[in-house]
Order: sequence, then C-alpha cells, then structure tokens
Amino acid sequence: MSMLEEFKEFAVKGNAMDLAVGVIIGGAFGKIVDSIVGDLIMPLVGKVVGNLDFSNLFIVLGNNPNNLTTLADLKKAGIGVFAYGNFLTILVNFIILAFIIFMMVKQLNRLRTPAPAAEPEAPATPEDVMLLREIRDSLKK
Repeated sequence: MSMLEEFKEFAVKGNAMDLAVGVIIGGAFGKIVDSIVGDLIMPLVGKVVGNLDFSNLFIVLGNNPNNLTTLADLKKAGIGVFAYGNFLTILVNFIILAFIIFMMVKQLNRLRTPAPAAEPEAPATPEDVMLLREIRDSLKK
C-alpha cells in the first residue's frame, strides 16, 4: 500500500473526520467564550469588586526606572512582571467553558434515548448437573 493510499484511508476514517470537525468547532467556540468572558462577564465582575480591570493586575519583578504603569508598557520595555490578572481572566474563561461543555453533555445525555436493557442471561448450568442429564438421557434410550 502506497503512502498516499494509507493517508487517504486514514483521512476518510470517521474518527479523523470527527476530530477535525471538533477542532474547528472548538476553535470557534473558544472565541465565543473569550468574548463572553472578556466583554460580558469580566466587566461585571470588575464592577462588583470596584471597577477593577483584571487584565491590568500585575506585580513588577524588576526595576521600573521610567515608572511605567501599564502591563503592556512594562512588557514592551522588557521589565519582568508577574501578570496574575491575565491568569485570573484565563482561569475564569476555563471555568465558564468547562461549565458550558458540562451543560451541553448533560443535555445531550438527557435527550439520548436509553438503550433497552438486555435480558439477564441464565447462570451457566453446573457440570455435575449436565453430567447427570446426560446419564438420564442415555438411560432413557
């Protein structure tokens, strides 16, 4: 089998196609969640905690001779910063994404019809009983 044939067989398998579709939809879904977090939720959270912008929370780790005050300016100047505000934003983003996926899977599982329960199999007949049946059947003849 040539490499081209092997690749074609791999590419058209259901799992590879499902994965490709999942990655594409996941990328688009990630942008939606980023917008929800950045544009809707974080401004509300910031308002509740006193007009605080999480993305601008940081601790300067090096010298700041020019007294720069924004994270972007500090990074541009090459000054080390501990940008925990970005981490908080990404953490909230992850929690919201995980919750939304949980709710989607929960809803899909609820909509899925349960498979009919299989009839329980009778327990296997013990060997001694089988042997006694054979003896009985041979005596009847």
